Amino acid sequence: MTRYLYSLLLLLLSPFIAFYLYQVRGKKNIGYRAHFGERFGLVKNKTTKKSIMIHCASVGEVLAASPLIKRIQHAHPDERLLITCNTPTGRAEIQKQFGETVDMCYLPLDIAFAARKFIKTVKPKLLIILETELWPNLFYYAKQHHCPVTVVNARLSEKSYRGYKRFASLSRHLMQHIDVLASHNEEDGHRFIALGLDANRVQSTGSIKFDIHIDDGDKLKLNDLKTQIGDRPVWIAGSTHPNEHEQVIAVHQLILKKHPNALLIIAPRHPEQFGPVANLLSQSKIKYSRRSSSYDKDCQVLLADTLGELKFLYGSAAVAFIGGSLIERGGHNPLEAAASAIGVISGPSTYNFSHIYPELTAMKGAIICQNEEQLCEQVTAYLSHIQAAKILGENAYACLAKNQGAINRTLKVIDSLLEQ
Repeated sequence: MTRYLYSLLLLLLSPFIAFYLYQVRGKKNIGYRAHFGERFGLVKNKTTKKSIMIHCASVGEVLAASPLIKRIQHAHPDERLLITCNTPTGRAEIQKQFGETVDMCYLPLDIAFAARKFIKTVKPKLLIILETELWPNLFYYAKQHHCPVTVVNARLSEKSYRGYKRFASLSRHLMQHIDVLASHNEEDGHRFIALGLDANRVQSTGSIKFDIHIDDGDKLKLNDLKTQIGDRPVWIAGSTHPNEHEQVIAVHQLILKKHPNALLIIAPRHPEQFGPVANLLSQSKIKYSRRSSSYDKDCQVLLADTLGELKFLYGSAAVAFIGGSLIERGGHNPLEAAASAIGVISGPSTYNFSHIYPELTAMKGAIICQNEEQLCEQVTAYLSHIQAAKILGENAYACLAKNQGAINRTLKVIDSLLEQ
């Protein structure tokens, strides 16, 4: 009964959701208007049936899951993969990472008719969900068509747990349709169990986000960038958001007073912010270059207005600020910086990575700043003492290396379901 009420509510809200995606988000990013029928389960006939289906919500999840997906392709070369996502940037990253070796489409809205039509058309042989993309109708219709459901790299913060507890009946319904859940750690697993998941269906595999590496192609691009930059103090601000761009730029203006040849690399989280950040830089009378065009050796800021490059761009800096943390956004992945042995500075909002930051800070690979002033102090200090920045980066990498191996453990979960 609870799922029916949920479905009815979502159906009533669907015109507003469609309007928001097409008109509001579509105005900022035209990609939201493309393939719009897929949002309602209308997938093309060429989409391979009986695929292993993997859902990655957005570009961050695609990047984190790419090593796992490539391992699945290697372990099961005869299986076709269908990768779904929710955003145009996620879709672009899937195309970039995998080209024609996989099928891809948007995951439909979790409206009953859309989820039912999608599952009936695609008929996946296994549904793999990344992290906490828990959709009642998707799971229900997958099980109706005898498709096993597994949630991998699963995490559930205390805040999210309390939210699910408010809808206890619907949460229990969700948990009943999960065959295996591979959680970050036992604490996350216990929260899912408290929501109604059978304890026998939970395995603690660790976070696949620790299994990150910089490939040879990215290393070549990084070396080229370092040659362009030359010998100057560099810091990077990755995945920044509105109301945070401004703070980062203000910090850099202060840093330039002590380090006149310092370079800031700023990488906005969303492509629609590339233009606004460029405008902010112009208004601030800061000389800047765009990563997508030619590099000016006299620039004070490099605007990273490209997709999928942030992971290796971190390696060009002495220290990295991770965005989404000076505002109440919950932060972004600090391990992309750690993979290049670059130390992390974050604002106080890190709840999206509460499974990573405690150990990263305990191992002295990350520093938490409470505000813009402290960020300025820390970046200035590390640019003045490069050896201290190097130690911070080495500690970050040590934390990363210590926690690797989740992909191998997750593959065993996937293999066991495919063998059923």
